[in-house]
Amino acid sequence: MSNSETSTTVQCGLCPKGCLIAPGQSGNCRIRVNIDGQLCAVTYGYPCALHLDPVEKKPLFHFLPGTKILSLATVGCNLHCKQCQNWQISQCNPEDSRAKQCPPAKVPRLARRSKVRSIAYTYTEPCVFYEYTLASAQKAKANGFYNVLVTAGYINNAPWKELCRHVHAANIDLKSCRNAFYRDVCGASLRPVLESLVTAKSMGLVTEVTNLVIPTLNDSEEDLRTMCSWIRRHLGPETPLHFSQFFPSYKLKHLPPTPKKTLKQARRIGQAEGLQHIYVGNVTMEDAQHTTCPKCGTILIERKRYSILSNNLEDGQCPKCGKEIYGKWS
Repeated sequence: MSNSETSTTVQCGLCPKGCLIAPGQSGNCRIRVNIDGQLCAVTYGYPCALHLDPVEKKPLFHFLPGTKILSLATVGCNLHCKQCQNWQISQCNPEDSRAKQCPPAKVPRLARRSKVRSIAYTYTEPCVFYEYTLASAQKAKANGFYNVLVTAGYINNAPWKELCRHVHAANIDLKSCRNAFYRDVCGASLRPVLESLVTAKSMGLVTEVTNLVIPTLNDSEEDLRTMCSWIRRHLGPETPLHFSQFFPSYKLKHLPPTPKKTLKQARRIGQAEGLQHIYVGNVTMEDAQHTTCPKCGTILIERKRYSILSNNLEDGQCPKCGKEIYGKWS
């Protein structure tokens, strides 16, 4: 490589992959491009998805339940998960995507027009369209809105901390507690995700965890127990955990959907490990979406899929025993 070529090669410091990006090329996430020696996030201000969702769909069960949330994403992801449910946009090149112009200053205006209190950066990976996420979150927070991240958490600690300063809640996808799973199935590594989880919780974000339970890949009793134990020890027993049913998708179409009995076993393991709020998603399962008091067992919030059937919390506390329940409720 000549000196001129070396001088215009850029190293991205956003995520642990540390891509060395040659002029005119993009990093592993597809959307961070070296243009004349400057690293540019080419999807900045151009979301490919912009929708209103129930906050429960993120899923967030302990953050303003029953409210709608403005959700946006650009294309791109720094993981390449074989099980990705949104691969059509997460693995898409920006030039192949349809997008709308929506600069950061417009995001809070859209939220106000939509009569929502919160904005979610979601669907793909908000950490790779970092500058857009950060600027939008700053604008939204300054205008009195809450910010939510739905993320795999695969990001370096310094930019993650800066982003978390402007965010109120996060659902972080913990795909497994085995590095081999991240390497073989996602093209990533485990440790940065664990660090992101600990940082988010320590900085006061309402932090919830999702685990997609995939038959034969991360559904063993040992895998589930290791993960639940780690969450209890490092994030606290009050941290909500969502086990989601896998459906054949993308590069794992040969695997079957997660059996209900596996999801029931996962929930029992989590309870045995001391986790207080364990939910099951993508499938209807009796009582597996209700929020109950960990002290007296009273049903506090009754749910069916993304709908709230009843909410009996009183100022964030159990009306029967007075136990304070983790989350933001009003």
